Amino acid sequence: MRQITAGQGTVTNQHYNVKTFHSTNSVGYLLKVSHAQMLARAEAIFAPNGISFVQWMALLKLSEGQAQTASDLCRAMCHDNGAVTRMLDQLEERGYVTRQRSVQDRRVVELALTAAGEQQVAALKPQFVEALNGLMDGFSKAEFAELTRLLNKLLLALQTKGLAGAEG
Repeated sequence: MRQITAGQGTVTNQHYNVKTFHSTNSVGYLLKVSHAQMLARAEAIFAPNGISFVQWMALLKLSEGQAQTASDLCRAMCHDNGAVTRMLDQLEERGYVTRQRSVQDRRVVELALTAAGEQQVAALKPQFVEALNGLMDGFSKAEFAELTRLLNKLLLALQTKGLAGAEG
């Protein structure tokens, strides 16, 4: 068994310990379960509109300029190439996106929203925002701001430090 180290630097705050750690009090577990439940609720909102939540998020990412290519979309949505390619095939078939070879680099395929894609984003955004607000209704404005701040802090730590011991 290999020794797990602190990764980059010394761990000064030991929030977990072997005696009290349980899978259900892990931040990772809580985030995963929260994500799964939020995804299930989101899918229920989008299903009657004939589009999945993940498909709508891809349209939203394109609409917001967070992605111009399938690779960009993979990174922005934390999905693998195969899943994004299949999703883009479906979205293109439905007339929500187009693919075109880049004028600057013919190896690159650029994505663009169609008017129908923009319409899907605009039509469903209010429903999604309302659902999110309903979900967060039990949080004060300060709690919501703190939760968002802490999640961004965790994300930054994961991006800069990674998970201790996971480097190899």
